[in-house]
Amino acid sequence: MLSLLGGVFLGWSLGANDASNIIGTAVSSKMIRFWTAALLASFFVIIGAVISGQAGIETIKGLTSLTVNQAVTSSVAAALTVTIMTVMALPVSTSQAVVGAILGMGILNNQLNSAGLGKVVLCWVTTPVGAAVIAVLLYKVLAYFYNRLPVTLFGADRMLRIGLIFSASYGAYVLGANNVANVTAVFVGAGMISVLNAAIIGGFSIALGIVTFSRPVMDTVGKKLVDLDPFSALVVSLSLALTIHIYTLIGVPVSSSQAVIGGVLGIGIVKGVSTVKMNTLNRIFLAWIFTPVVACAIALTMSYVSRLQYIPL
Repeated sequence: MLSLLGGVFLGWSLGANDASNIIGTAVSSKMIRFWTAALLASFFVIIGAVISGQAGIETIKGLTSLTVNQAVTSSVAAALTVTIMTVMALPVSTSQAVVGAILGMGILNNQLNSAGLGKVVLCWVTTPVGAAVIAVLLYKVLAYFYNRLPVTLFGADRMLRIGLIFSASYGAYVLGANNVANVTAVFVGAGMISVLNAAIIGGFSIALGIVTFSRPVMDTVGKKLVDLDPFSALVVSLSLALTIHIYTLIGVPVSSSQAVIGGVLGIGIVKGVSTVKMNTLNRIFLAWIFTPVVACAIALTMSYVSRLQYIPL
C-alpha cells in the first residue's frame, strides 16, 4: 500500500492549492477566520468525495490503462507540478496536472482515450467562461434583492457571514465530489483499490492539504486579482460551487482554480475591467498553459529515469 503515498501526496497538494479557491474569498474579505473555514472545508470535502466522487473517478481512470508503477509515477508527477505552483502562490488546475501526467504515461503506452481526453479538455475551456457568466448573473440577481432588504448594517453583515459559511461548505462538498478523481482514479484503473476506498483516501488527503498549507494561494485569489468586498466574495464562492457542481453531474473533474478565477473575473466585468489586475491574471494564465506540459514532462522524465540500468565500473 506504500504505492498509494503518491496519491496521498497529490491529494495534499490539491487541498493546499485548490481549497484556497473555496475559502480564500471568504477569508480574504475578513468575514470568516481561516481555521473556521479550513475545518468546515475539510469536513465537507470528505463528505463530497465519499458520496458523489464515483462518476469523476470512472472518467479519469478510463483515459488510459496504467500499471501500478505508472499510476504512482503519474500521481507524483502531478503532485510535484501542483506543489511547485503552490509555492509560487499560483492557483492552478490539478485536473490539468493529472491529465498531463496521464498523457505522458499514455504516450509511453501508445494508448490513450482521445474521446475522453477531448471531453475533459473541452470542459477545461468552458469552466472559467461558465463561472464568469454565472457570477455576473448571480451578482445582478442577488444585488437586486439584497439592496431591497429592510435590514440594518449589522444584520446585513451577519447575513453575508452566514451566506459565506454556507457557500464555503457547499463549495468544499463539490470540490471533494469533483476532484477526488484526480487524486486516486489512476489507482482504481491500476486495480489497486476500489472506487469507495479511492474516494475515502482521496477525501482525507485533500482535507490534510487544506489544514496544513492552503494559505499561500489565498492572497492571489482574494486580493491580488480583484479587491473583493464581502458581497462580491459571496457571489464568487457561490458561482464557483455551482460551476463545479454542474461538471460533477456531467462526471468530468475540472479545476476549481479556473472556476474561481472565472468568478472573480465576472465580478471584474460587473465593476469594470479596470479593477482586474492584469499582471496577476497573465501569471495565472501562463501557469494554466504550462501546468499540463510540465506534468507530462515530469512523468516522462521519471519513467525514463526509472528504466535506466546502471553498469558498474
